[in-house]
Order: sequence, then structure tokens, then C-alpha cells
Amino acid sequence: MMEIDIFHIRILLALVMLSSATIIDIRKREISDLMWMIFGAISVAMLFLEPNLTQAAFGVGFSLIVAPLVLILWRFGLFGGADALGLIVLASLAPMATLSDSVISPFSILVNSTLLSVSPMALNFIRNSLLILRKENIFLDFDEPKSKKVLAMFLGYRSKNPKYCFSLEKRVGTKKRLNIVMHNSDTAEYCTTPDTWVTPGLPFMIFILGGFVIQLLFGDMILGLLGV
Repeated sequence: MMEIDIFHIRILLALVMLSSATIIDIRKREISDLMWMIFGAISVAMLFLEPNLTQAAFGVGFSLIVAPLVLILWRFGLFGGADALGLIVLASLAPMATLSDSVISPFSILVNSTLLSVSPMALNFIRNSLLILRKENIFLDFDEPKSKKVLAMFLGYRSKNPKYCFSLEKRVGTKKRLNIVMHNSDTAEYCTTPDTWVTPGLPFMIFILGGFVIQLLFGDMILGLLGV
């Protein structure tokens, strides 16, 4: 009975941590390291409440094999330092936690989160397609091939007053060009130029929370699609 109680407490604490971090990230686009220190300390304390300390420590250690990967992804600028720390603390706080019967791995939350992070691209494309159907020239003054314009329709949109977005365009002479590059979420500056093409700087913490919930209810999205 104690083991079941601790398991659900771990999940509850993880949800509280991720929900709080997501709200803060949406409002401020910055999360204090103090949050990860607090929940990291809680994850260590939880080990001593386990009925089998050795087995629990092994489970946490196995779950933490995701840590080197997320640190590498952070160094390449694929997501922020807070996201990397959040995934690491999550691995120790609720190691490979799921309420389903599906097979999961230490990388399941990262996989689920990454797949969810692609979903805004579909929304961008639908949004831009509707504007084109309404005869709006969303690529006014752009000198670009059609293939690059289609790619831009997936990556972003033309914003009148961008907020928490990264620029997708630059000016070359009298023409505009699409500037499709990878933005480092820790160092890139947000765009403040009005009426410009941008890609939304959505906090990856949103997708980590979603990826964790999916792992709890359904397991690993990729392994599920593969029928594992």
C-alpha cells in the first residue's frame, strides 16, 4: 500500500512542478533555478520514503540516462536550459511514471514532447492558408521561390504586433527575404518590428507538461504507433 501511495505522490508532485513551471514560463519566459533545486531536493527525499531504497535508486538512475541527451540538445540550442533542467528533475521525481499498461522508456516524455511541439506548424499552415483564400497577400514585397514560401507557412505567420516571437524575415535592398534559421531560445532576441513574418517562441515547457500527461495516460507515442 505504501508503494502505491508514494507512486501517486510522485506523479502529483511532478504535475504540480510542471504546471507551475509552465504558467511561469508563459508569463515571464523565464523560470528560476530555485524551482528545480526545490523539486530536485524533494525527489531525493522521496527515495528515503520508498520501501525498497535500492530498487528505487536504481529506477531513478535508469530514468536519468535521458540527462546527457537533453543537455546535448540544450547546448545545440534546441530548447532552453530551464527545459533541460525540468526534464532531468522530472526523471528523478517521477521516474518512468505511467498509469497505462503501455511500454515506456526513459526517453518517452522527451519523445512525446517533441512530437507535440510540431503541432503548431499545422496550425500556422491552416492560418496562412485561410488568409490566402481570403485573397490576402501575406508575402507582399517578398522575392522568394514558392517552396520557401510554403515552408514559411508552416514555420510562422505575418504578425502586426509580434510578442514573444522570433523574426523570420530580413530586408535585402528593396525586397524582403525569408530568414529561416534556428533560434537559440536562451540567446535569441524577440522580434519587436510591426507587420513582419515571425515564428512563435512558444515555451517548450508546455509540451513537456503535455508529453508527461500523455505518458501517464497512454504511454510512449512512438512505441504506441509501432504497436510495442
